[in-house]
Amino acid sequence: MIQQLKNIGGDKMKEMLRIKNLHVSVEGRKVLEDINFSLNYGEIAVLFGPNGAGKTTFIMTLMGFPRYKIEKGSIIFKGIDVTHMDVSERAKLGMGISFQRPPVVRGVSLKKLLQILGNGSKEEEIIEYAKKLNLLNHLDRDINDGFSGGEVKRAELLQLLMQKPELVFIDEPESGVDLENIVLIGEMTNLLLGRGQRIKDPKSSAIIITHTGYILDYINADRGYILLNGRLQCRGNPRDILSEIKKNGYGRCVTCQ
Repeated sequence: MIQQLKNIGGDKMKEMLRIKNLHVSVEGRKVLEDINFSLNYGEIAVLFGPNGAGKTTFIMTLMGFPRYKIEKGSIIFKGIDVTHMDVSERAKLGMGISFQRPPVVRGVSLKKLLQILGNGSKEEEIIEYAKKLNLLNHLDRDINDGFSGGEVKRAELLQLLMQKPELVFIDEPESGVDLENIVLIGEMTNLLLGRGQRIKDPKSSAIIITHTGYILDYINADRGYILLNGRLQCRGNPRDILSEIKKNGYGRCVTCQ
């Protein structure tokens, strides 16, 4: 069932993330308005919405990028108010992000970045994950330089695996990726989040943006949301929401609005 989003309650003892009355602008233009949202430990939320709805702005704001100005509201992560913290502080607390279109970084090898993110992790662990993601031959190359779409996405995931964040933001993991890479990305994302394993109480949480919904074939998400015109409008089972979008676009959500 898809419901109009009116209020989100939750057990604060279980909450990892709480967003209260969030308003965000980008270069003077209002993009997000009155966002209220919560995410428990171990939960995966999927965010749908048309182009320009504010989905990327949402996760970039949560990660703390300065281009995204918080005009009003608060972001509480693990009981800590991070509203005015910078990106590095949020990363140290346990947030991580996979970009839709990450930049090329020349002069820094992928392996060097992984060593920094791993904070003393053994080289064997880097090799192990790089092998699983078919990136062994990319470790000594500059970050994303000449990488294909699938290689870029796998490199982003490799960085997250080394960082081991508790809360992960993933922006369109299927974008520019062929079906073979989607399978691998889905499997390794499950590994990152502790899904698909015999873990009774996974602690890692995620917010995943998707247009196609292909990632749902590999990840068992808990909740789905539609972001429309800068507001969270609907919530429900992610597969039900995707089915509704395929049949009617975002028309039903417009009617609810």
